[in-house]
Amino acid sequence: MTFFSFLLFLLAQTLQNPVQTTPKPAPAKELIDWSAQRPLTWADFKSRPMAVDRLAALTSGTIDVQVGCTDFVFRSTVRAVFIPQESWVRDAAKATPALLRHEQLHFDITELHARMLRQKLSLVKLNCQHLNPAFNNLTKAAFATWQREEGRYDQETNHGLNAVKQKYWEEQVQVRLTQLNAFAL
Repeated sequence: MTFFSFLLFLLAQTLQNPVQTTPKPAPAKELIDWSAQRPLTWADFKSRPMAVDRLAALTSGTIDVQVGCTDFVFRSTVRAVFIPQESWVRDAAKATPALLRHEQLHFDITELHARMLRQKLSLVKLNCQHLNPAFNNLTKAAFATWQREEGRYDQETNHGLNAVKQKYWEEQVQVRLTQLNAFAL
């Protein structure tokens, strides 16, 4: 069985790690799978903001895609995950429920796009002998769409400060998640 793992992060981490002469295995990151029954709490935000960060909180999430072929049959697993060690709240004691709802919706949007990717993968017939070009194109497009929506969400809601737009986004994302219930885990 051949497996490919594509873990693309909301926050690009390029060029942040110095070159090491002796590679050390990276510690496994704690990940929280998206679940309608398990909303985020401020205790999940385990990192600290840098002094230059101006936001009140930051949610780090990704769409984890595992694919493989067994006997030339394509299989995939797509998960929306939250990364506690990369997520932070400036001051949890002063953070509002509205801010937590805003951060939760970032995670909900990640799940929405995970469902959309599951739907796409269920509809296409990928050839296991030539998997990479088609699969890479599909996932690149899916991740670009997700990133654009995350940016539009923050822009339109002014990072959750525009209560009317925030409520609109909450309602729309919930409707879209419901429409894609067939692709929920």
